[in-house]
Amino acid sequence: MLYWLTLFSDGGDFFNLFRYITFRAGGAFFTALIFGFLFGRPLIDLLNRRQKNGQPIREDGPESHIEGKAGTPTMGGVLILGAVVTSSLLWARLDIGYVWMVLFVTIAFGAIGFVDDYQKVTRNSHAGVSGRVRLALGFVIAAVAGFWAVGMHPEELQNRIAIPVVSGLLNLGLMFLPFAMLVIVGSANAVNLTDGLDGLAIMPVMIAAGSLGVIAYAVGRTDFTEYLGINYVPGTGEILIFTAGLIGGGLGFLWYNAPPAAVFMGDTGSLALGGALGAIAVATKHEIVLAIVGGLFVVEAMSVIIQVAYFKSTGKRVFLMAPIHHHFEKKGWSEPQIVIRFWIISLILALVGLATLKVR
Repeated sequence: MLYWLTLFSDGGDFFNLFRYITFRAGGAFFTALIFGFLFGRPLIDLLNRRQKNGQPIREDGPESHIEGKAGTPTMGGVLILGAVVTSSLLWARLDIGYVWMVLFVTIAFGAIGFVDDYQKVTRNSHAGVSGRVRLALGFVIAAVAGFWAVGMHPEELQNRIAIPVVSGLLNLGLMFLPFAMLVIVGSANAVNLTDGLDGLAIMPVMIAAGSLGVIAYAVGRTDFTEYLGINYVPGTGEILIFTAGLIGGGLGFLWYNAPPAAVFMGDTGSLALGGALGAIAVATKHEIVLAIVGGLFVVEAMSVIIQVAYFKSTGKRVFLMAPIHHHFEKKGWSEPQIVIRFWIISLILALVGLATLKVR
């Protein structure tokens, strides 16, 4: 919205700053951060009043969660969503379709998570919206986003995915839309599975978002794409505004989510943020790189898949408990140890993912 202030610029004054994506990204970051600090405590107080028992704790989870986390309110993802949407609408160019596509996925998945969280707290049960309904709605949202992205991509990139390191494209044809749907839905649910300890999910999400924001900025500039040998996707640079807002809003949320958490993001936040990462990857043609920069989420999701599949076939378990962060809890690691070590792993993976951009 504020981009339109450039209409008052003669090219050499303050209003000219609003032409620059980096300036507006800084504005989005601080807007979201201030939003989080301003509304964080009032939201937590409201959630405490409305949620008498807080987020229901699974009885089959780690024993320490029953005492340490009982009574903590959930649905704190509303704070992140409010910060991201507000900062994006203020600072991004609203004539760029990629901005609206990513916002659509974020808000839509956030709505699914909100209903799921609401049902859990009102029923005082960890069973909310059924898994089949969540998946079905998620695939519908992802289908709309994938079709939307294809329509915005340059013709030479449509229905193709970029191969990291190797400067080339793989044409998926009619299979691109199902692939894009799987990326978005898979990312949403992988982040959801990761959100099990105080501060565990939000920092890796911010790290992955920061990496994808850099990628979005790079692929949206011809000079960068020529130097790096990657594909030019005009308009994606504006996604940096969204990711800057996500990082600012994430930090504002982490202020209250740091151990011991005063609020959980819930499915409202985890599904929305995961879906956003998937949507950005599809928009920028870096779906495979997402699996690297978001590698922690992949490992968390795979640990659940492996555990369930192995248990059904043998009656035995591979991990002491899944997702894998609970396995390390069972092994005696403290919660801060797990969280900080997983943060370190996320940062390393993000740097590896960014390194794939330089191929020559």
